Amino acid sequence: MNGAALRRAAARWLAEGRAAMQVQVLAARGSVPRDVGTHMLVAADEVAGTIGGGQLELQAIAAARRRLAAGDGAPRDDAIALGPSLGQCCGGTLTLRSERLTPATLAAWPASAPRFTLQLYGAGHVGRAIVRLLEGIDCRVQWIDERESEFPPAPPASSAPHIERVCVEPVEAEVATAPAGAAYLVLTHSHELDLRITEAILKRGDFAYLGLIGSKTKRARFVHRFEARGIDAQALSRLTCPIGVAGIEGKEPEVLAVAVVAQLLQCAACPGAPGVHRLPA
Repeated sequence: MNGAALRRAAARWLAEGRAAMQVQVLAARGSVPRDVGTHMLVAADEVAGTIGGGQLELQAIAAARRRLAAGDGAPRDDAIALGPSLGQCCGGTLTLRSERLTPATLAAWPASAPRFTLQLYGAGHVGRAIVRLLEGIDCRVQWIDERESEFPPAPPASSAPHIERVCVEPVEAEVATAPAGAAYLVLTHSHELDLRITEAILKRGDFAYLGLIGSKTKRARFVHRFEARGIDAQALSRLTCPIGVAGIEGKEPEVLAVAVVAQLLQCAACPGAPGVHRLPA
């Protein structure tokens, strides 16, 4: 469960009057399973989110439930050395803060910054598989297709509100609405439509990532046509086609989706790598 989804779950539990403790990583040093600011919710019969699993999480859940049962909701900070205390090989140290979940404590949670903003063109098999993965990641997505019938049945609005479905024609006009530094994936049912959308993105030139589904042959043909239309050579050098991190074999939509989402996360995390550009929120 990503940070935004966990925040929504916390708000829902409060609205339902459900008693719960929140556990957060308040401070950390060395190798630890989750970063500072990570939260977990603990009720008597349910846990939402994770602070890293293993003995650390098991003991934190048990302690939170004991305090919940005793009516002890005051803030409490516990310093933990993962190696000596729990036998976890991470070896770092951290401080966990546990306290009763209230409107005030929820309001104090730091905002969860999206990893990237993405325009995804195409609601076919690969597009659907990518969206399923992105539902669990903090990001902002416009999912665009000119065919309303290709979108799967809409989920409840609360399940993935960071993914916006856009049915519009002509779809390439949506390129102009993206913020500067956005990422783009072009995966439509038509090579001519792929060409028009990709050309519009290349002409903008301010993309952080541009992925076009297809083979090396498709890339060569498209680049030849773009060169004839005067597209900037530097922009063309940043066109990613085929898409996905190298070394992952298989063309099944689900396999390709994993490789592509991994590539987006690489771009978001490693702006200094060759061919990689920062994906802003």
